[in-house]
Amino acid sequence: MPNVEETYDIVVVGAGHAGCEAALACARLGLETIMFTVSVDSIALMPCNPNIGGSSKGHLVRELDALGGEMGKNIDKTFIQSKMLNQSKGPAVHSLRAQADKQEYTRQMRCTLENTDHLTIRQAEVTEIMAEHGQIKGVKTFSGAVYHAKAVILATGTYLKARCIYGDVSMYTGPNGLQAANYLTESLVKNGIEMYRFKTGTPARVDRRSIDFSKMEEQFGDERVVPFSFSTDPESVQKDQVSCWLTYTNEETHQIIRANLDRSPLFSGAIEGTGPRYCPSIEDKVVKFPDKNRHQVFVEPEGLYTNEMYLGGMSSSLPEDVQYAMYRTVPGLENVKIVRNAYAIEYDCINSRQLKPTLEFKAIQGLFSGGQFNGSSGYEEAAVQGFMAGVNASMKVLGREPYVLDRSQAYIGVLIDDLVTKENHEPYRMMTSRAEYRLLLRQDNADLRLREIGHEIGLVSDEDYERVLQKQRDIEAETERLEKTTVGASPKVQEFLERHGSTLLKTGATMAELVRRPELDYFSLAEIDKTRPQLPADTAEQVNINMKYEGYLKRQQQQVTQFKKLENKKLDIDFDYSTVKSLRREAVQKLNLYKPSSIGQASRISGVSPADISVLLVHLEQMRHGQRGQEI
Repeated sequence: MPNVEETYDIVVVGAGHAGCEAALACARLGLETIMFTVSVDSIALMPCNPNIGGSSKGHLVRELDALGGEMGKNIDKTFIQSKMLNQSKGPAVHSLRAQADKQEYTRQMRCTLENTDHLTIRQAEVTEIMAEHGQIKGVKTFSGAVYHAKAVILATGTYLKARCIYGDVSMYTGPNGLQAANYLTESLVKNGIEMYRFKTGTPARVDRRSIDFSKMEEQFGDERVVPFSFSTDPESVQKDQVSCWLTYTNEETHQIIRANLDRSPLFSGAIEGTGPRYCPSIEDKVVKFPDKNRHQVFVEPEGLYTNEMYLGGMSSSLPEDVQYAMYRTVPGLENVKIVRNAYAIEYDCINSRQLKPTLEFKAIQGLFSGGQFNGSSGYEEAAVQGFMAGVNASMKVLGREPYVLDRSQAYIGVLIDDLVTKENHEPYRMMTSRAEYRLLLRQDNADLRLREIGHEIGLVSDEDYERVLQKQRDIEAETERLEKTTVGASPKVQEFLERHGSTLLKTGATMAELVRRPELDYFSLAEIDKTRPQLPADTAEQVNINMKYEGYLKRQQQQVTQFKKLENKKLDIDFDYSTVKSLRREAVQKLNLYKPSSIGQASRISGVSPADISVLLVHLEQMRHGQRGQEI
């Protein structure tokens, strides 16, 4: 009996957060796209924490939205609590975080996908990639069906040879007991792709009815909700929110964990994979921070129509009996009933240095990848990679130039650059500290930074683009007005200044000068500003931030200018660095391994020193003047 053979422009393997964004980007650009999943019911599944955003991750979601992605819109439809984190700190680290109704999040994303033109969803396991002479040709499924394609995007998440483990129990399944993908790894290795084995984990889900909330601290959402998507009407997200709860482990909890470490597969050697340093299990926390007598436990609802609660901060792979014992030492959880055990999951992923900054494999033309398959962690990190892989796969098929965001443009640029230029021996997590230009890359200005690029790609509508252009014009006009508007030392003004602990005026001052005073801001000055126009809240926020941080922003912009000079000095990715005299041996090895596309990228490779970069710059200059015959 002959096998099925079909042809598409693009194949997407996986329907998690990376696969969804990749498939939507390709289909919305008019390319015939097919997305494979081991289970249609697992589309946009949230197998771990029930939230989107958080510190630095909120930046990624808003950048994704500004470019034309879907995650921000979807969480705006399905959140049950929303909070802007770090509001006591500066605007660079403000991050939006929303609790999701997990089932509704999946339903809404599936609805969007199923109603997108040019997109086909197929439940089948992809077991083989087909490539000839370094060029992707398509994929083959477990049944033997062949799907020819001009580009393939791998977004397999944590499903490749997945194994879920707690104590002595080991199950060869994907997250939440779903089917693992056990065959694709072999095909990838045969095609010369280097694989890693990584591990992540998740805490128990427990029955809400068995929790004593009176012993916990109630956590409320923001009074005024800020939407994730720049396209969402802010009024549409002002709704009743559910509470989350905070409690803590204690010394009794820690004693139980320490007494059973020999039964933890993390410490017994039963788990081979490397775990995420910045999202450790409770066993890791107790061992690595012995001086801490308690750790936070966030008790979060999984949705509006379920009694399952998520115990954030207590990820574990300890045996079932130990899980019951340790959870029941936590205030409020003394009589807790477990619905789903905590477990660790290990899975196959790639060494991401094999990728170009476009997320295309260096060795196989037309093969792209995104998400946890690239060695990262988190829904948000996955989504932005899937989106960029989808955009660049589409650009390749359409014969257009690829899009690469650099470190000065977006957190997305930082994330992808870190993945392709640095040694990543553990799941990569985005953090604000990784972004050198974080004062410029705030979550509040993602639309001003990236809407134009999204419009140019073809994923942001004319209407949304015009909206951000108007916002820019309003910011500039209001900034100019503040610089020119003066106030005198009238009794009303002096009384206002005295009330706010600000120095009284001896002569007149511009409104801009007053905004820049530490104890005042654009919003408080509305009381004495008679000619102020009515501006949308997000526009007013930009005016305030730009004025108050003007000096810092200018300084960081100067740093970006220097950074761009190195990024614009391009390198040939096929160049042999052993031909450059005076380069240290380690630098030659690392440069030949990573094949950087620019001097800037070369400078961020571990093992390449500033002295090596100086040698490369001299060599480039010599090439420019024709002193050597070989181009670098």
